[in-house]
Amino acid sequence: MTSRYRISEAPQRLNSPLPRRRTVVKAAAATVVLAGPIAAAFPAGAATDAPAFLHGVASGDPLPDGILLWTRVTPTPEAAPGSGLGPDTEVSWVVARDKALTRIVAKGSTTARAASDHTVKADIRGLEPATDYWFRFSAGATHSPVAHTRTAPAADAAVSGLRFGVVSCANWEAGYFSAYRHLAARGDLDAWLHLGDYIYEYKSGEYAARGKVVRPHAPTHEILTLADYRIRHATYKTDPDLQALHLKTPVIAIWDDHEFADNAWSGGAVNHTEGAEGTWKARQAAAKQAYFEWMPVRPAIAGTTYRRLRFGKLADLSLLDLRSFRSQQVATGSGSVDDPDRTITGRAQLDWLKAGLKASSTKWRLVGNSVMISPFAVGELSADLFKPLAKLLGLPQEGIAFNTDQWDGYTDDRRELLHHLRSNGIRNTVFLTGDIHMSWANDVPVNAGTYPLSASAATEFVITSVTSDNLDDIVKFPEGTVSAIASPIIRAANRHVHWVDTDRHGYGVLDVTDDRVQMDYYVLSDRTDAGATARWERSYRTRSGTQKVERAYAPV
Repeated sequence: MTSRYRISEAPQRLNSPLPRRRTVVKAAAATVVLAGPIAAAFPAGAATDAPAFLHGVASGDPLPDGILLWTRVTPTPEAAPGSGLGPDTEVSWVVARDKALTRIVAKGSTTARAASDHTVKADIRGLEPATDYWFRFSAGATHSPVAHTRTAPAADAAVSGLRFGVVSCANWEAGYFSAYRHLAARGDLDAWLHLGDYIYEYKSGEYAARGKVVRPHAPTHEILTLADYRIRHATYKTDPDLQALHLKTPVIAIWDDHEFADNAWSGGAVNHTEGAEGTWKARQAAAKQAYFEWMPVRPAIAGTTYRRLRFGKLADLSLLDLRSFRSQQVATGSGSVDDPDRTITGRAQLDWLKAGLKASSTKWRLVGNSVMISPFAVGELSADLFKPLAKLLGLPQEGIAFNTDQWDGYTDDRRELLHHLRSNGIRNTVFLTGDIHMSWANDVPVNAGTYPLSASAATEFVITSVTSDNLDDIVKFPEGTVSAIASPIIRAANRHVHWVDTDRHGYGVLDVTDDRVQMDYYVLSDRTDAGATARWERSYRTRSGTQKVERAYAPV
């Protein structure tokens, strides 16, 4: 059979066609941390026209008939990420049904250019559903590693089960990405979900592991320009555990704030000073361009990350962008959180989400959601624990009980969405969430104040951070001690919360069958140890038709 494919063009440049000399010099200087792998790829005396694949290969956004492939080629030593330098280089790819690449089903080529930071995307179509494939990129005589990927089931297929890795909040400076290594070792994942904060924007030392930099960011300053964002993405893509996971399994990713700047909204961010750090419009455009260059993600509606994927009759996955359209966060306690003119989704995205949930014909409706939708109130914590908890969640330390960066700060959008689920009898909606560096298993109540006497409209599984500081790291207590104190108090004040772990780093594995969705929570032994082990901690599930969470006593 002859396979069809089409090339996904690189996103249009959002700055001037050619970089200024000063920008090129600054970017070249900032790549000093990347000089080691580049030098190793181009040893002294070697031909300088032999390219290298230093940042791995990846695939993403699986469809029943296609997959998006990604890589970055370094054609010559001076063509460092963000430099704007280096020659145009032809890059080809092959896709095959076997790892030896003898049963080729698709092939093609494109030109990697400095204008797209020598990144390459190939949107392959004409593939078979629910099928394993292997692929490789080549530039001249140089080949990338052979990678594995998998297409989604056909839309009308009866699927017995799905399994996804789930991660969020991976801060390079705060530790090693062992969570990715453990997910790569499983070999049983259909895909892995990254729920935001794939990179962090801070300058070196500003946000590390209990204040200690495990490994320094490049560039060392806070990232502001297109060159800066490209270099930061490139740094993360050199991590061997991240490369290993991308090599094994397709990713489905959304962005949150740190792909831009802390607590980003449509017109700015807490961690952006207008004027002194340029304009927000230019910074946001640079961050988005670098993201789509460096991630195996298809630019979706309005050039953002909200889109929908389907996995047979079993589940569809609505992926949200909760940064591009949201109103500015308000001061907690101002009363503005209930203002119907304020939004976290934007009108068009909320209508799209509601329509998709209502029209869905799958058994389960999964929602990739970067910030927690379940209401959260703080109980009677002691001052020494409440202040760091307030810092972590973005609460005022005086004690007002909600976080306006989450859906708690945009209650009209949440009320409209939950009412839509209830009034239309939409069942089996499961929110999958990152952001707050803790693990939670929640019902999503229509009215938290009267729960459990009132109804639950959905359920939510929140996954902790891969490395970013959580509560015990902020107070610098031994792991587990803070959670033992805080968790019962949080649950007493939030009766829809079945479990919360405030202290540990790790990842999740989501298992979907016809009768239930289960999240297995795994924790790492030590995020600062490159060889960290992982162990199962807990499991929670929601059974079909219940809209409630219950504990499961074994991982899948």
